[in-house]
Amino acid sequence: MNHGYIAYDLVMVTLSLTLIVLGVVLFLACKKKPVECEETLAVKHCARVYSLMDIDAVTDGFNHRRIVGKGRLGTVYAGVQENGELVAVKRIHPVLVLSNAGLGFSSALKWLSSVQHPNIVPIIGFSEAPGERVIVMEFVRMMSLEFYLHQNVNGASLLDWNKRIRIAAGAARGLQYLHEVATPNIIHGRVKSSNVLIDINFCPRICDYGLDFLAPGEKRELVGYVDDEYWNERGGGASKESDVYGLGIVMLELLSGRGCKEGVIAERGLGLIKALSFGEFLDPRLVIPSDMKPLIRLAKVASACVGNSRKCRPSIEQVRTILNNLEMEVCI
Repeated sequence: MNHGYIAYDLVMVTLSLTLIVLGVVLFLACKKKPVECEETLAVKHCARVYSLMDIDAVTDGFNHRRIVGKGRLGTVYAGVQENGELVAVKRIHPVLVLSNAGLGFSSALKWLSSVQHPNIVPIIGFSEAPGERVIVMEFVRMMSLEFYLHQNVNGASLLDWNKRIRIAAGAARGLQYLHEVATPNIIHGRVKSSNVLIDINFCPRICDYGLDFLAPGEKRELVGYVDDEYWNERGGGASKESDVYGLGIVMLELLSGRGCKEGVIAERGLGLIKALSFGEFLDPRLVIPSDMKPLIRLAKVASACVGNSRKCRPSIEQVRTILNNLEMEVCI
């Protein structure tokens, strides 16, 4: 009789413990889900919305002394936030704002601000007001690849061959993230040396991605950086393939040290690479290395990106894989 009571008690204790454990598990599961969806993701993916008064304070009233750059989209100012953090503030040209009213500006910027990658300049926030469109980005004391290669007298000597291979590989990683990892995928639209920034550690970071909608009719600066198909009325325009073409042109600039010059670099570069005339093609400001294999491989990748039609052009994933391997080899 006593054995029966003991067995009964054991069964009840076991059931009680099981119910308690199950209750705790359900409680934690229910509690965890909203935190992950509502708080963590919101903090990670939402751009800060600045008022125009905030921007005015950050840039000291768009003080001309704070200007650090000018481009096709607008003027960039060095801004200082209340916490002392430096930011880059891009004020879109009023003509562009008025011409298309910045259609979908806030939605696009919220989407683009979700991009997070070591080889991409992150967008922190934006401001939208009548006649004004402003983009706030991370400020990391960077100069463009175009500046290093074509404007700074000492820029070329600062970029030795290994650094140039590293820059090509990093730019490919950033572009691959935009094309295949970002959701939804992002087409850069204007891959060029002026949109590849170099930080103090000579790490490349892509900027101005996905902003083509702000200047749909502004195409003067694209000549030479986009393929022939881009100009076709049907089936042309910006695409992943045209981005890969632009990256190929950037690689030709890294190899030769010469500017794009409205497509001349592609025609001349491809001819010299095909003829294996690297002595005539490589940047004369640098000593030709004893081991030419890495540069030859880089040149072949550039040729594949630039010399083929969209259908036959390598994907950014293929380009990234080859350049990653090449970077690892030269940096050992």
